[in-house]
Amino acid sequence: MHILPLRVYYEDTDLSGVVYHANYLRYMERGRTEFFRSAGIWLARLHEPEPLAWTIRKATIEYHRPARLDDPLEVHTICDGLSGARMSAAQKVVCGETVLVEGWVEACVITLSGKPRRIPKEVRDELLPFLCETKA
Repeated sequence: MHILPLRVYYEDTDLSGVVYHANYLRYMERGRTEFFRSAGIWLARLHEPEPLAWTIRKATIEYHRPARLDDPLEVHTICDGLSGARMSAAQKVVCGETVLVEGWVEACVITLSGKPRRIPKEVRDELLPFLCETKA
C-alpha cells in the first residue's frame, strides 16, 4: 500500500470549512500519481514514436464522513487488479483511524488520439510486485 500524507487547505473547502466533494478525486489522483512514481512508472510517454498516456476508464467514490479545514489526511492506494490493458486501484482517504472516503478506479493506457493500448510489458513488470488482489 502506498500512503500519501496531505493537509486540508482553505482552498479545498466550501464556506462551512468542509472539503468540497470533488476534491477527494483530486486527492486520489495525487495518491495514484505518487504510487506510480514510487514504483518507477511513467504517467505519460510523450517522447515515444507512438505517445502513450494513462487515463481513467471508470471511477467510483463513496463518501462516509467529511474532512475539515486543517485536518491531516492520508490517501491509501492499493493496486488490486491488472489485466492486459487495465489496472485497477482501491483507495481510501483517511483522517487518523477514520475512513472518510473510499474510491475505486480503473485506468488504462491510450494513445494521444484516444486509442486503447495494452499496458507495455516493462510497465506490467514494474506493477506486478505491487499487485494486491482483494476480494470484493
